[in-house]
This record gives sequence, C-alpha cells and structure tokens, in this order.
Amino acid sequence: MSEVAENIQRAEDRPLVIDCRALTRIYKQGPVELTIFSDISLAVGAGETVAIVGSSGAGKTTLLNLLGGLDKPSGGHIEICGVDIHGLNEKGRARFRNRQLGFVYQFHHLLPEFTALENVMMPGALGGLSMAEAKEKSRLILDKVRLGKRLNHKPGELSGGERQRVAIARALVNEPECVLMDEPTGNLDEHTGREVQGLIESLRDELGTAFVVVTHDMGMARRLGRVLHLEEGQLFEDR
Repeated sequence: MSEVAENIQRAEDRPLVIDCRALTRIYKQGPVELTIFSDISLAVGAGETVAIVGSSGAGKTTLLNLLGGLDKPSGGHIEICGVDIHGLNEKGRARFRNRQLGFVYQFHHLLPEFTALENVMMPGALGGLSMAEAKEKSRLILDKVRLGKRLNHKPGELSGGERQRVAIARALVNEPECVLMDEPTGNLDEHTGREVQGLIESLRDELGTAFVVVTHDMGMARRLGRVLHLEEGQLFEDR
C-alpha cells in the first residue's frame, strides 16, 4: 500500500471532513506551464490535526487555497464535508466557507479600528446571525481562548499571541468543521508559538474541529499530529 493510500485509509476511520483525489495545480505563464503539484490525494477526518510541511515555494499555501475554495484546481476533485466546493458558484462558495471553514494566517488580519469582540463577531454577523447572537457566541469563544477579559481591547492594545488567539476565535466562531492555518506561529516568538500550539490541541479535543496547519516548524508539526510533506509536486507522509 502506498504512503498516500495509507494516509487516506487512516483518515477514513473517522467521518471525512476533507477528501481530495488526484489534485493538480498548474499555472500558465505565457507559453510556459508551471506544475506546482500533480495527482496528490489528501484525506482529513473529523477532529484530526494534520500538519503540512515543505520547502518555500513547494505549494503549501496553494494547497490551502484550493482546500478553502479560494483557488481552483487544474485537475482532480475536492470535497469538504461531502460538498464539491468547486461545483458551487462564487456566492455559494463564499457562503460555504463562512459556515464550514475557518482561516488563520501568519499575520492575524484583524481590523485595527475594531475591538477583539467586534472582530470575532464579523463572521457570525455576515452569516446572518443577529447582533445579539453574534455577540454572545463571540464572547463564549473568546473565553475558550482565554481572552474573556480582553473583549474591548483593540488589536494595537494586544500582544502578538493575543492577536493570534483573537484570529483563532474568529475562525472558530461559526463552529466550522475544519480550520485551515497558514504558518499560524510564524510571526511569534518560540514561547508564544508553543502557547498557540497548545491552544490548537485543546480546541481540537474540546470542539472536535479538524485543523490543517501549514508550518515550517517540524517540532510543532510532529507534536500536533500527522505530518505530510509537500515536495517536488508530491505529498507524502512523515516517517
């Protein structure tokens, strides 16, 4: 059995959140075609944490963008929670992302003029919750990330680790099945990065949320769970 097949088999012991088959992404630059990766497969089960590592330019962020419906594959099939996301129109994909997926990036992308609470409320408000419902859900998730006493602080009044915790709370507020993270600790010092890692693990265990984490930190990747390498256009499991 191949390494990728073993990866899929293990994930299928749980209900699948992500199921990608024969995924290919090719960019065209004039007459030249640049293959980022070709014919890769990935399965992630509910409540599972998968870390993806690889050299700079290997295509890790491209893969996350495909999983999140922010980019389209050149070939292959992606199902998120049983839905072919690239079979949806643009409005449908945006609605699906809001309800089923969360996103966390290396830089938190919080709106500086709004408080922590207001930043976290936005996905719920955009998803159709009343302001009262969005506020209550945001208070609860900020409590879970240990920021219950910092609700009314703006990003500029928070530490780097606190800002990233606000970003994680924002990603989780609509109770998504999966959170996609692109270098979530890459802009943090080692101690704060370890705190964020511990937070990911505790939220996974408490909420049953799946996490797909792109990271350059091999130590963190191995502590989080399954580790997949993306190199030279292929995805294979760490041994």
